[in-house]
Amino acid sequence: MTRQKWPAFGVVVLLLLVAAGVWWVNRPSPEPTVASRDVLIDVVDGPNHDQPVELDATFYVPQVTPAPAVLVSPGFGQTKTNLADDATDLARRGFAVLTYSARGFGRSTGQIALNSPDYEVQDADQLISWLARQPEVLQDGPDNPRVGVMGGSYGGALALMLAGLDKKKRVDAVASLITYNDLSHALLPNAASTTPLDGSTPGTGVGGADGVFKKVWAGNLFGTALSNIGGPGINPKAPTSCGRFLKDVCDAYTKVATTGRADQATVDLLRRNSPVSVADQISVPTLLVQGEQDTLFGLDQADATAKQLARNNIPVKVDWYPGGHDGGAPGDDVRGDVAAWFAFYLMKGDAPNPGTGFSYEVQGTIRARGAPITRTITALDYPGLRGDRTTRQRVSLSGPPQPVVTPPGGSPASISSLPGVGTALLGGSSTASSLAGSLAIDLPGQSAVFTSAPLDAPLMIAGSTLTTLRIGAVPNATDSGDTELFAKLYDVGPDGRRTLPGAAVAPFRVQLPTNGTAVDVNVSLPGIVRPVAAGHRLQLVVTTTDQAYANATTPSVRTVALSGAMSLQVPVVTGSSASGSGIPATPVIGIAIILGLAVLVATVAALRRRGSDDADPELADVPMVITGLTKSYPGRLTAVKELSFRVEHGQVLGLLGPNGAGKTTTLRMLMGLVRPTAGEIRVFGHKVQAGAPVLSRIGSFVEGAGFLPHLSGTANLSLYWASTGRPLDEAHLAEALEIAGLGDAVRRRVGTYSQGMRQRLAIAQAMLGLPDLLVLDEPTNGLDPPQIHQMRDVLKRYAATGRTVVVSSHLLSEVEQSCSHVVVMHKGRLVAAGEVNDIVAGGGEATFRVDRVTDAARVLRDLNGTSGVTAEGRLVHADLGTTSRSAAVTALVNAGIAVEQAGPRRRLEDAFLRLVESND
Repeated sequence: MTRQKWPAFGVVVLLLLVAAGVWWVNRPSPEPTVASRDVLIDVVDGPNHDQPVELDATFYVPQVTPAPAVLVSPGFGQTKTNLADDATDLARRGFAVLTYSARGFGRSTGQIALNSPDYEVQDADQLISWLARQPEVLQDGPDNPRVGVMGGSYGGALALMLAGLDKKKRVDAVASLITYNDLSHALLPNAASTTPLDGSTPGTGVGGADGVFKKVWAGNLFGTALSNIGGPGINPKAPTSCGRFLKDVCDAYTKVATTGRADQATVDLLRRNSPVSVADQISVPTLLVQGEQDTLFGLDQADATAKQLARNNIPVKVDWYPGGHDGGAPGDDVRGDVAAWFAFYLMKGDAPNPGTGFSYEVQGTIRARGAPITRTITALDYPGLRGDRTTRQRVSLSGPPQPVVTPPGGSPASISSLPGVGTALLGGSSTASSLAGSLAIDLPGQSAVFTSAPLDAPLMIAGSTLTTLRIGAVPNATDSGDTELFAKLYDVGPDGRRTLPGAAVAPFRVQLPTNGTAVDVNVSLPGIVRPVAAGHRLQLVVTTTDQAYANATTPSVRTVALSGAMSLQVPVVTGSSASGSGIPATPVIGIAIILGLAVLVATVAALRRRGSDDADPELADVPMVITGLTKSYPGRLTAVKELSFRVEHGQVLGLLGPNGAGKTTTLRMLMGLVRPTAGEIRVFGHKVQAGAPVLSRIGSFVEGAGFLPHLSGTANLSLYWASTGRPLDEAHLAEALEIAGLGDAVRRRVGTYSQGMRQRLAIAQAMLGLPDLLVLDEPTNGLDPPQIHQMRDVLKRYAATGRTVVVSSHLLSEVEQSCSHVVVMHKGRLVAAGEVNDIVAGGGEATFRVDRVTDAARVLRDLNGTSGVTAEGRLVHADLGTTSRSAAVTALVNAGIAVEQAGPRRRLEDAFLRLVESND
C-alpha cells in the first residue's frame, strides 16, 4: 500500500517545485517609471485660422530621452483620461506620448466639428508643433519631431486624416484602430450593388444618399455630445438642441434623423470629414486594426482604406481582432502590435520588421482568465473582403420565393444587434455581441429564409460572403418601388439553435422598376470571422425591418428569391496558424516541463489503473457481484457493513430499505464515486473503482442529473454523449428520447421543464448507449401515476432484452409491481434477498376471496395455529401458521362458504416491515 502511494506523492512534489521555478522565471520585473505632466495647449483653428481653442493634454515622458513621440487621439466622447493606460504602456516602451481631449470634450474648449480638416485636424497638426518644442522629444529637423499618430474609432480616423493632410511631412507612421473610411458609408450603408460577384471587381455598394440610416448608433453618438451642454466654450445659459456640435454638423444630423435619408450636402460633409477624402495623400507606413465584433464600423471600412492605401505604394498591415465597438476595446495583444509598429518605424534600431501581411483571430470555446482563447491566422498579403484575391467556397442554399411585408410605420421591427450596449453597459466586453448574436429575432411575415444542407466539413468564414437575390413586387401592388431590406447570415447548429456572428446585418435599398418586374441584386453580407462546424448549416435571412436602422414607414409587400447559382460565395483566407492568446505567457522550457510532467502523471495513473483493474474471468458474464462491502466514516456509524449479493442478466432488482439503510452509499460505491473501506464490487468480472473502464458499461441516474437550462433536451443529451467520446451512432438517441416520452418538449429549453420532465430526461440520459447495467436512484420521483405506469413498463422491457436494472426506491408498491428481485437493507446490512414472490409469500400469509366475509373470518380463526385474521372488502387475510392453504380452503367449503380465489398474501410492505422489525 505504501509503495503504491509514493509515485503520486513524488509527482506532486515535483510539480510544486517546477511551478515555483516557473513563477521565479516569470516573476514580474519592476516596470519602468513614467513621469507625466498636465498641460493646457493653445491652438488656433477654423476655416480662416482665427478661432482660438484650449486643449487639455497630458505629456508622458519615458526614462530615456530624447525619444520618438506618439500622439494619441481620443475616440468620440473620450477624454485624455481614457487614454492613460495606452499612453503609460507606450511610455514604458520608450516613447514620449502626448494625449489630449479633443475640442468639445472634457475640459477642452471649442465645438465638435466631427474631424473636420478645418478644426480637429488643424488642432492635431499644432499639437505636433508643440511636441517639436519639447526637449524630451527626438527631432529629425527644425519643427520636425519624429512622431507617430494613433487613435481608436473617432481618433483613428483623425490619425489617418492628419497623415493625409500633413503638408510638412512630419508624421512618420500611423496606427489606426476600429475606425471608418467613409462616414457616409458607415452611417448610411448599402450592401447592394450591380457589380458582378465573380470577384473581378470589388462590390463597394452604393452608400451615401441611397444608404439605410444607422439610426441607433448615430443617436448614441449624438447623445454623447448632448450630455455635455454647458461645458467649456458653451454658454450654459443658452443651451441649444445641438449640444456641443457645430451648427452645420447638427443640421446634417437633424435632417437624416428626421427623414431617415441623407441629401447630397450631408453626404459631402461626412465624406469631407473622413479618411476617404485624403487617402490618396497618405504616404507613411500605416497599421490598420479592425474589430470582428463591430456593428458601427465593420471590417468593410478598414478594407476600403487598405485598398486605397495600397495604391500609394506604402507599407500597410491589416489586423482583425475579436472585439470592436460591440466586442471590446483592443487589449494587450493589439497594444503590442502597435508598439512593434512604432518601434520599427520610429526608433529605427534593431526592432524587427512587423511586415505588411494580414492576420485575423479566431475565438475558441475554451476560456482563460475569463476570456475565450484565440488562435491567430496569418497570411502574407491582405486579400480584401471582396477582391479578386479572395478565395471563395460555394455553399448551396434552398428555399422557395417568399413574400415579405413591411409593416405600417416600420414597427414592430426585427432585432439583430444591440448598438452601444457593449460600451455603455458592459464595459466594452464581448458579452453584448454574443448576447445579441444569440437573441437575434426575425419576425414572421417580415422574413425570407434560405438554408443550406448540413456542412460535410468545417468551414472557416473570414470576410464578406456574397450572394445574389431577386427582389420583386407582388402582382397588382400599388405601393412605391423603393424598398429597404436587411440580409444576415446565421450559423445553425444541429439542434436548430441559431447564432448571428458579430450580430452583423447588411442593409440595402432597391428601387424596383415601374413595370413591376423583379430585379437581381448582388448583396455583400457583413465581413465576419466565424468557424462553422461540420454538421452545421448556413442560413440566409432577408427581413424588411431592423430596429437598429431607420425603417421604411410605408407598408409594402415584396418577394425575395434566390437568383443565379442559388448559393453563397463564402470567403476563406488561407494562412498559417500562430500561437493563441488568452493563455498566460510562459517560457517554452517551462511549458515543455509541465507537459512532460502531465504525461508522467497520466502514465503513472494509467499504470496504476491497469495494475488494479483485475478481472475475474469466472464472473465475466455476471452483471454485478457485491462481496463483503463495507463503508465506514471517521467518527460516524458504519454506513454499509459486510453487504453481499449477486445480480443476474434480465433481472430488475429493487434495492429497499428505510432512510439511513445505506442504499445511496452502496450505489455511489457501485459508480466509483465512493471508495469502499473493505470488500469489493465487480461488474462483469471487473473490480469497480474510480476511472475503471468497466464503468462505461453502466448507465446511471444517482442523486439527480445536471442539465444546461438554456439548451433543449435534445441538445443536452447530445452534449452529454459527445463528452463520452464515443461515436454518435452508438448513442441510440432516438430510443432514449422515446423512452423519455417528452414529445415536442425535447426541443424546448430545459429551464422550462417541470420536475417530472427533468426526471424523465435524466432517465433517458442514463439509457444512452443502451448500457448493459442500468442503475436508477428513485426514478419515479416527480412522475404522475400514468408516467409511473409507463416507467414500470420501460424497466421491464429493458430487462427483457437481457440487460440488468438496479432500482433504489422508497415506493414499495412500485417495487413490487416493477421488480423481479429485491434486496432489503437495514442499518447498512443485508436483511433479505431473493425473488419478490418468495419474500412476499414468506411466513405463510394467505388471502381468500369469498362470498361471506364474516363467516369466513370466523372459520379461519377456529383453525389450529391461525392468527392475524383481517377482512378487507371481499378479501380475508390470515397468517395460517402450520395450517396448509389447501386445508384452510377445505374448511371454508365445508362451512358452505364459496371460495373464488386463494393464494399467498402479496403485500411487500408487510413483508418489508416484518423483515426490518425482526432485525432491529
